[in-house]
Order: sequence, then structure tokens, then C-alpha cells
Amino acid sequence: MLGLLVLTATSLPHQEEDSLQIEEKIKWGDGFAVVYSVTDRCSFDEVMRLCFLINHIHSSPKRSGGSEQPPVVIVANKKDLQFDRMVSTQDGENLSKALKLPFYEISTRDSYEETVAVFNTLYQELMRQGHFSPGSFKRRTVSKVMEKIPKMQASSTLNSAGRSLSFNSFRDYIPE
Repeated sequence: MLGLLVLTATSLPHQEEDSLQIEEKIKWGDGFAVVYSVTDRCSFDEVMRLCFLINHIHSSPKRSGGSEQPPVVIVANKKDLQFDRMVSTQDGENLSKALKLPFYEISTRDSYEETVAVFNTLYQELMRQGHFSPGSFKRRTVSKVMEKIPKMQASSTLNSAGRSLSFNSFRDYIPE
């Protein structure tokens, strides 16, 4: 089964007990998008720590599976908020080069296509590593928390700017 995990550096806890929860989530994930906000310098500063944690946990001898590290992409979000920017595009590119990871600067508000490109990169790398084939998606066991979340009807309606308000799944936009 496949698990893609989005780690948002802006909402990460710094307490020891919550750090253990982050480590458990990292153990679960097969691919990672480490997201920071260009309007929050502290979230950018967390990216290196998260990437180190992912690398450390997945290189542990206790971890079963192949020797390849899981795919990780660095994502700078909120590029539409230029006047509030605290992290330059160059800072993000320099960090991604230093860590040898793909880098995306996106606006989830302005374009779902940019978000799809991030997940497509992770998907393609997972396929290259042999984690699954295009037709082998299986749902992981749904956690008790997820069962409590009310189901929302997805639609593909467009707003006046021609942007999709929602979509059923990122898999709908990944080429087979």
C-alpha cells in the first residue's frame, strides 16, 4: 500500500510528545512533500530538519524494504502573497540544491495544476522505485479520526476565474 505524506512546516509541533507523532507519520509515509510558506521564515527554517528526519528514519536498519530513500519534494506555498514574502525563490532553490531534492514554488489558491505537478513528481518517483504500478492503488486502513470526518461531495465545478473549486483525487490528474 502507498502512503504520500504532506508535512507542513508551518503547523509542526515542537514539543517532544508531538515530535514522536511526527516520527510515526514519517515511518508510515512512502513519499513526502515538505511544504513551507513563503510568508513565514520559521517554516522555511524547519524544512532542513524535516528532510533530515525523513532521511534518518528511512535509513534506519529497522525499516524494511529497499535501500533507496523515499521521494521527497520541497514545496514553497503562497507565492501569490508577494507583498508578505519573507523567503525568496532563490532561498528555496538554494536549499533544494543543497539537499539534492526537487523544488516547487506554488500557489494552492491560484492553481491546482501546480499542486498536481508536485504529486505527479512523487507518483512518478514511487513508480520508478517500484512501490506500485499505475493500477494498483489500494486504500490504507482508515484511521478512527478519518472515520469521524464528514464526507464531502466532490465536484469539478469551475468558478468565474475558470479554476476548479475541488477535485476527487490527485490521481484524476496523473497520466497513466
